Amino acid sequence: MAQDKVTAEYGSLVFGDTDMRERLPKPTYKELSRVIRENKRIELDIANEVAHAMKEWALEHGATHFTHWFQPLNGITSEKHDSFLTPQDDGTILMAFSGKELVQGEPDASSFPNGGLRATFEARGYTVWDPMSPAFIKDEVLCIPTAFISYNGEALDKKTPLLRSEVALEKQAKRVLALFNGGEAPKRVVTNVGPEQEYFLIREEDFEARPDLRLCGRTLFGAEPAKGQELDEHYFGAIRPSVNAFMKELDDELWKLGIPAKTKHNEVAPCQHELAPVYEQGSLAIDNNLLTMEKLKLLATNYGLACLEHEKPFEYVNGSGKHDNWSLSADGENLLEPGKHPEDNIRFLVFLSFLIAAVDEHADLLRMSVASAGNDHRLGGNEAPPAVISVFLGDALSPVVKALIRKEHAETHEGPTMDLGVPALPDIRQDNTDRNRTSPFAFTGNKFEFRMPGSQQNLSDPNVIINTAVAEQCDRFCEYVAQYSDEDFMQVAERFVRHTLRDHQRIIFDGDGYSDDWKKEAEDRGLPNLMTTPETLAALLDRNNIEMFQKYEVLNEAECHARYVAKAEQYAKLINIEANTMVRMARHLYLPAIIAYSGDIATAVATKAELGVDATAEKELVKQLTQGSNAIYELTTELDKKNASARNVADPAKRDEEYRDQVLPAMAALRAAVDGMELICSKQCWPVPSYDDILFYV
Repeated sequence: MAQDKVTAEYGSLVFGDTDMRERLPKPTYKELSRVIRENKRIELDIANEVAHAMKEWALEHGATHFTHWFQPLNGITSEKHDSFLTPQDDGTILMAFSGKELVQGEPDASSFPNGGLRATFEARGYTVWDPMSPAFIKDEVLCIPTAFISYNGEALDKKTPLLRSEVALEKQAKRVLALFNGGEAPKRVVTNVGPEQEYFLIREEDFEARPDLRLCGRTLFGAEPAKGQELDEHYFGAIRPSVNAFMKELDDELWKLGIPAKTKHNEVAPCQHELAPVYEQGSLAIDNNLLTMEKLKLLATNYGLACLEHEKPFEYVNGSGKHDNWSLSADGENLLEPGKHPEDNIRFLVFLSFLIAAVDEHADLLRMSVASAGNDHRLGGNEAPPAVISVFLGDALSPVVKALIRKEHAETHEGPTMDLGVPALPDIRQDNTDRNRTSPFAFTGNKFEFRMPGSQQNLSDPNVIINTAVAEQCDRFCEYVAQYSDEDFMQVAERFVRHTLRDHQRIIFDGDGYSDDWKKEAEDRGLPNLMTTPETLAALLDRNNIEMFQKYEVLNEAECHARYVAKAEQYAKLINIEANTMVRMARHLYLPAIIAYSGDIATAVATKAELGVDATAEKELVKQLTQGSNAIYELTTELDKKNASARNVADPAKRDEEYRDQVLPAMAALRAAVDGMELICSKQCWPVPSYDDILFYV
């Protein structure tokens, strides 16, 4: 039976709790469980026993190598494979794996993006085992999730600040909850994250035929297709058999890795799809999302497909996002669960106010956390949230918030039961919280959905911001309560909520985030509208933001600056690659094709002239093609010059501005010229597959 197969194979490639219980001595298992459960430090003697058991388990599953699996600042994952093989003096070998090898590795820290924290002559860096994320087997290699730090202990990765932010949030949230529980704090407070992953699947042959897709992950050229997504027929439509087979294998492989893949469906744009897992503890969910992204790309090739995870691979149709569903729980209880009467649930209202204040005060950091050259094409494009950050509360909570601010009491009621007029169809109750697809930060029943991240995003970045900003609000609440220790706690807590909501109500907006009226209103409210990556990155250098990170020991000043430099360099490098690709495609593909086609037509004109036949259409076409090829030649030369000029700017901020203000417009102009020619050239002469070919394969 399918159920038996899934049950037997689920988590079979993960060194999980069952394997640890079976293979470790009971005292060792208890101590490791305590380390994981309570986020405690592990001792080397325990690590040695864990390493031995882990190695034996891995060998039984066919693994011959191990690797420290980490997340450098480029946002993807990295790994270096070492075999278990240990030669002996007598010419034989042992398969060995020590606690030291488990706990610590040493990759070259200067060869990864590091923002200046390490130079080429200072190459040493360390990977450090994260026991809270289980080891797993991938391609016959034992993968050990790790943090990545410099020789001096600075974070060189995405995971280390995330783990630090989780520690900070747990510490401060426990202080808050102790006030509600007579001084008794919960054992664990953890974030829960559910990343919804969007992606495109196209034919591998089309992918290979387009240098822009191969080198940049998106199409830099392409005329508007005759048909796009306007009929809304792809969304939740029947899944192609080849795609369905791919999704089935993907589910099987993810389940073996203990990744709770739950939902899969066609998205709005042609060839676009989505996968959503069940919620998991924050850092584990992000590890698993990165694994999912890797499996998407690798498994697609088994079916003659290529998986595109770029935020905007095609113009004229929607790009792909990754929704970051975030909540907070204490000993398994969701702190963002409002209950039937949220107006009377003061603990829920306190944590709700934390989120609202955190988003308002650190909207610049949240926007920065999702900024990239790719995501700039998507945000605000009436397909994703706008660049202006706001909070959506919905019909159930907005009246409660307004009443609290006015010192009134709002009654909430269950949504009405709807009679569908067909006796056989059961009545359904309307949910109190509708979805606002235009809101960047929306409350959706018992969690917040941050909808701005792009599909390539490593969700560590936004979650570091959310976790730290909420920790800051927890701390402020405790300080506020301490000032009024002689008053009734519940009254003090309600007053804190009321004042917080009053001071931050500008960030609450339940309307259409796509409307021009909202842009004007947001400006009047004083909300930032940071449209492009270069203008967002300054948030990492803002003194108030640095001080917050330092206070809660998430990032120090050097680490903030390093992340600024790394993100600025990545923005410039990506656009440089795209500009180089455009120049080469224009010179090596498009111009030769257009010139050859116009030459063929010119020959036809000459032949007809010899016969005394009028060739009005051909003459006009030759004229258009000649004008177009001349324009493409000039615009290609101009783009090449502007790209070279931007490349030579030394200051990261000025270089990014040069790419945004000079190179991107030159790229857009060249694209328009080439796309115009695609519409009048013969399909047989066009050198790459068109949007009609790529998006509407059978």
